[in-house]
Amino acid sequence: MKRLTGFFVFAALVISLPVLMPNNYFVTVVGVTIGLHIILAVSLNLFMGFAGQISLGHAAFFGMGAYTSAILTTHYGVNPWLAIVVALFLVAVVANVIARPILKLKGHYLAMATLGFGIIINIIMVQEVQFTGGPDGMSGVPPLSLFGWEIDSDLKWYVVIAVVMLFSVLVSLNIVESRAGRALKAVHGSEIAAQTMGVDTVKTKNQVFVLSALLTCFAGSLFAHQQAFVSPVSFNFFFSIELVTMVVLGGLGSTFGAVFGAIVITLLPELLVVFEDYEVLIFGAILMSIMIFLPQGLFVGIAQWLRNAVIKRSARAGQEA
Repeated sequence: MKRLTGFFVFAALVISLPVLMPNNYFVTVVGVTIGLHIILAVSLNLFMGFAGQISLGHAAFFGMGAYTSAILTTHYGVNPWLAIVVALFLVAVVANVIARPILKLKGHYLAMATLGFGIIINIIMVQEVQFTGGPDGMSGVPPLSLFGWEIDSDLKWYVVIAVVMLFSVLVSLNIVESRAGRALKAVHGSEIAAQTMGVDTVKTKNQVFVLSALLTCFAGSLFAHQQAFVSPVSFNFFFSIELVTMVVLGGLGSTFGAVFGAIVITLLPELLVVFEDYEVLIFGAILMSIMIFLPQGLFVGIAQWLRNAVIKRSARAGQEA
């Protein structure tokens, strides 16, 4: 239980925020977006941070989840929860099919392959107008309801997405501490060394890729029902880059680093909007400064700085005694 202390503190903060500030825009509106981004960043971090693989196409799984739910519920009247299950099944099949060939690639070749996959899915979203609405997207996606409780307000969506987000963080923390997590770290360190130790590297990479895709797909389905609207712009190449930025900025290989990165990348534009025309410039300058002075990531860098400060203070106190 001690290793989950950080998670319980984080969960208590997430639960208490809407109770203390139920009408706060940054809690009930921006908080929903932050929750979705945390799910995406944590799922991508499993693949990039722990397994050491590169993906520039995770927005495709996000879009597949969103569009599958949107198409099935609006065109065919399928129950939203059944549509989410179908979306998860579809993404599991697609991820399994593409995992084996593309995960044989390494480095920038793997990045290009995942980028190509993301572009293909985005082109399908744009061109299959009769199903997807084309560049204009689709509106009228129905909200979710749970045992008669319709999720139709920002506060209700905050609760639902917070539960899913906390679940994804807990799953990630438990995987990292499990045998599968040790296999992922071994693959990240050296695939040849991992194979020598008996790790099935192909199976390990495939499994984490599919798990990451499923979490991303689930977030996409929630996004479609929460927004009641989907369009290809939300799932393009630039959003994949934004997800990678969240993971790298927070600190690769750290679950709470991914959480921290998602919060910072989502909140910064909201806070910088007062600077109007200079918003993008300041945003870029802040990101550059963080990566220059904390190249290991914001969360990991601050955690290390605090740890070193405590050690130095303890050593100084010992010398004085």
